[in-house]
Amino acid sequence: MRPVPTPRKAPRQARSQHMVEQILQATARILEERGYAGMNTNAVAARAGVSVGSVYQYFPNKDSLIAALHERHGAQMYAAVDAVLADPRPRSLREQLAAMVHAWLVAHQVEPELHKVLEKEFPFFDAPSQDSPAGDNSFRRILSMLEAHRDEIGQSDLDLATWVLLRMMESLVHAAVMDAPARFAAADIERCIVDALDGYLRAGAA
Repeated sequence: MRPVPTPRKAPRQARSQHMVEQILQATARILEERGYAGMNTNAVAARAGVSVGSVYQYFPNKDSLIAALHERHGAQMYAAVDAVLADPRPRSLREQLAAMVHAWLVAHQVEPELHKVLEKEFPFFDAPSQDSPAGDNSFRRILSMLEAHRDEIGQSDLDLATWVLLRMMESLVHAAVMDAPARFAAADIERCIVDALDGYLRAGAA
């Protein structure tokens, strides 16, 4: 596998963080409008209102910009899951799953065209979730949630079940956002995703 491009460095001060966000927003808009072939660091710098040198200070090439957009997207998705699991209200296992699925579907509607470009054209720039601190945190939160509902779950290895659950949810939500046939109602698709996750976890339960 080809290595995932990485930034030169991470911004630490608020001002530089704001600039990097401007650069990423500019990259996202250009990708949506022109695609990969029409994107370059000069165009990104002009759209962001910064110098090309400022772009190169953090991103060595345009591939590292796309990888950073993947990372930002992943962080947004994991933040949505964390917000659901941090809610102190008591929920059943199915209610927790339904809330997570709904949160991901809503989050994907923020920049749907960008998500389509990233997932369909550049999936190889997406770093493994285990290499992401945000992904690891969400994994642990979901594992704790499954442990709290242990008596309802038929899977013996909850660590593995957590990994499978995340991969199922990710794949099904992406399909719902990017490839769902128009004849299916969004609410029905959402319910079926929850059914699939709930059914997997309960398979083999007494």
